[in-house]
Amino acid sequence: MAQLTGSQPIIILPKGTTRYVGKEAQRMNILAGRILADTIRTTLGPKGMDKMLVDSLGDIVVTNDGVTILKEMDIAHPAAKMLVEVAKTQEDEVGDGTTTAVIITGELLKKAEELLEMGVHPTIIVQGYRQAVKKAQEILDFIAINARDRDTLIKVAMTAMTGKGAEKARETLAELVVDAILQVEDNGEIDKDNINIQRILGGSIDDSMIVNGIAIDKGRADHAMPKRVENAKIALLKYPIEVKELETDAKIRLTDPSQMQAFIEQEEKMIKDMVQKIIDSGANVLFCQKGIDDLALHYLSREGIYALKRVRKSDMKRLERATGAKLVTNIEDLTEEDLGEAGVVYEKKIFDELLTFVEDCKDPKALSIILRGSTRQVAEEVERAVEDAIGVVSATVEDGKVVAGGGAPEVEIAKRLKDYSESISGREQLAVAAFAEALEVVPKTLAENAGLDSIDTLVDLRAAHEESPYMGLNVFEGEVVDMKEAGVLEPHRVKKQAIQSAAEAAEMILRIDDMIAAKGFEVSKKESEEGGGMEGMGGMPPM
Repeated sequence: MAQLTGSQPIIILPKGTTRYVGKEAQRMNILAGRILADTIRTTLGPKGMDKMLVDSLGDIVVTNDGVTILKEMDIAHPAAKMLVEVAKTQEDEVGDGTTTAVIITGELLKKAEELLEMGVHPTIIVQGYRQAVKKAQEILDFIAINARDRDTLIKVAMTAMTGKGAEKARETLAELVVDAILQVEDNGEIDKDNINIQRILGGSIDDSMIVNGIAIDKGRADHAMPKRVENAKIALLKYPIEVKELETDAKIRLTDPSQMQAFIEQEEKMIKDMVQKIIDSGANVLFCQKGIDDLALHYLSREGIYALKRVRKSDMKRLERATGAKLVTNIEDLTEEDLGEAGVVYEKKIFDELLTFVEDCKDPKALSIILRGSTRQVAEEVERAVEDAIGVVSATVEDGKVVAGGGAPEVEIAKRLKDYSESISGREQLAVAAFAEALEVVPKTLAENAGLDSIDTLVDLRAAHEESPYMGLNVFEGEVVDMKEAGVLEPHRVKKQAIQSAAEAAEMILRIDDMIAAKGFEVSKKESEEGGGMEGMGGMPPM
């Protein structure tokens, strides 16, 4: 980049830097967002299709989970990356609705592009979108249904899993998820980390089960230890049961063999004293976050103590919540009061994996769900479906509010936003009306993915919403029905976050009028002008 002053050029940016300004930059960023939204649009709804993603090592992921698709894709375009962040935020906040958030963003950008062509300034569009979001949230609050009973939670979980790999066992899995959430609930709040999911190959999805305690993917530290311990007294140690190595480069000089023997005996005594400390506390089960020396394992086995070493930090926290034990950082401080309790601790082999089960805990506030699947891809997709269900059920329990599914909230918000736009003076009216139209992309996409006529469906939905705000599309029958009565429910928080995130991402992209790309990165003009493909975004290569 250079500016001519007299006869001397002034170099501002280094050679090789690419710059796109004004409408060109806006058009390219909008196009990137729309391409990405169109890529995952076909995955939305109960009849959405799956994507197969193959990485550079040949590993395969088959899924219709929006955030998983976006994470696995090798996306280079900066505007497209912003949509990936939208999906990640949606996933972190509520656990579901990622595809909805991205396709709404893509449609908002499409409508904004039309307004830009009409001569509406980007700042006016952004202002109109902000007014529309505020009003949309008010409408969403108004049509929300207050409910957090078990039947409603099961319906919410089943809705989240419909159309995914776990759909055929969704009733069984929904009950597992709801029971797990209600168990770990603590004063109306839920920490999803307290639910541990163990994915095991072999068997069918119906073989999945909930553990009244914790399952850890490790077997006994030594085969001489008992395989089963009843009335377990559990010690949790964040302290290695082994002789510490010297932290400096100091050396120990031994001048005769007797000193060597004394040194070895002293090490053995130190280990034996540590094991004795565990025995004196009354513990018969030990979970250690650090290592355990082989000699210590021998002494523990001889005393009939079941021990695991190098247990993950996350598992140690769950064991605290499940058994009531306290994590001890110094073995010298271990006492009987620090021990937790469980009815039984045992080792069990499922398919080809050894697991340790800590069961029959008294009112555990952490537990495990064992998920089964015939292949790795099936098991992974079941896990993603269950994680989504955990997210939506948690949001419902915490907020106590749900909305109807099947595109019902989007149609109702769009209807009321159109009426609201007529009360606004100035060009912002156009942006609010465009926002309303953009929300209708959700029911249109549901219809398209089900092989239905999207225009006829949208007309039927609009007419039905003159009577009730809960009318949505039943994609299996191709009819507009009352989703509240049909039991198709979604958390209020999912819709609220999706609309908010989509609007913020669209606003950020629209406000960019100058894109400066460093050397080595260039957005293909040819691809942008032609409508491009994913290869134009630094994404998946052409087949």
